[in-house]
Amino acid sequence: MKNKKILVTGGAGFIGSHLVRLFVNKYPNYQIVNLDKLTYAGNLANLRDIENKPNYQFIKGDIVDAAFINELFAEHKFDGVIHLAAESHVDRSISNPLEFVMTNVIGTVNLLNAAKAIWIPYPSGKDAEAPRFYHVSTDEVYGSLGETGMFTETTAYDPHSPYSASKASSDHFVRAYHDTYGLDAVISNCSNNYGSFHFPEKLIPLSIYNIKNNKPIPIYGKGENIRDWLWVEDHARAIDVIYHNAKAGTTYNIGGHNEWTNIDLIRLLCKIMDKKLNRNEGESAKLINYVKDRAGHDLRYAIDSTKLQNELGWTPSLQFEEGLEKTVDWYLTNEEWLNNVTSGDYKKYYEIQYSKR
Repeated sequence: MKNKKILVTGGAGFIGSHLVRLFVNKYPNYQIVNLDKLTYAGNLANLRDIENKPNYQFIKGDIVDAAFINELFAEHKFDGVIHLAAESHVDRSISNPLEFVMTNVIGTVNLLNAAKAIWIPYPSGKDAEAPRFYHVSTDEVYGSLGETGMFTETTAYDPHSPYSASKASSDHFVRAYHDTYGLDAVISNCSNNYGSFHFPEKLIPLSIYNIKNNKPIPIYGKGENIRDWLWVEDHARAIDVIYHNAKAGTTYNIGGHNEWTNIDLIRLLCKIMDKKLNRNEGESAKLINYVKDRAGHDLRYAIDSTKLQNELGWTPSLQFEEGLEKTVDWYLTNEEWLNNVTSGDYKKYYEIQYSKR
């Protein structure tokens, strides 16, 4: 496999850190450049095991800064981009939608413009390989499902939150740059992820932390909302397969075929936590606390990943029950990481070590 320099945006985040680790370890001939703004969800402690690898480099910077992005591309002449940097928490998008527009839309267009400037026209010939722009998106762009059916790659977009609207917009821009300028671009839309290094504002890590500390577990409404869950390492493997094998201009849905209502998920998590913490069965479930439902809360998501499985041979490796127990084990083993993230102490470790570029 050829030597390549690949930019991963948002590589200090939850999904991004798993992808960076996979690529750094699997492709020693690749130079992986991790660009991250290090907002609250970006944590370089996620990557301590690879931070000194010779084929890894971290750069702190903001994709909203067009001049910085243009300079970065001009200097490094990247052979590919895997774009994960995004504001992703729906509740935060409701309270501050403009921040999501800036990062998820303007930031994406800045990256597209910088890539276009150095990649088009790319060299032609027998051995030429077009540099690729891979945009990582979400199933939330499709809106909400009823009791039946699944999202496919041809499902019409119907976003219901500022977050999903911003991601839908960025998807459209990526496709437009492929159609208009010939940029080699691919997109994937993934279901909810779970696993290690997940910032504890999201349902599973927050609930693990609260159960461990005997705090209430907040559940929106009656807990009837349904999500399709995918182990984060399976998502990273899917990105790897798509990046290297997809045809330009294609879209793939990535899902685990693991639909759970929020309340059933939390009840299962409580049972696992009771066992791991040597509590009486049912003790953790007493912490469940129903709260006012989120505005515009989609009822059900479900991803049909048949296209990805049939065309590129990817399949999820873990069923949810097994993956959830592995996830609980990781958080209980890495209590220091969880406490540092919850308290904000994780920022102190790196705040002096890195500055912009």
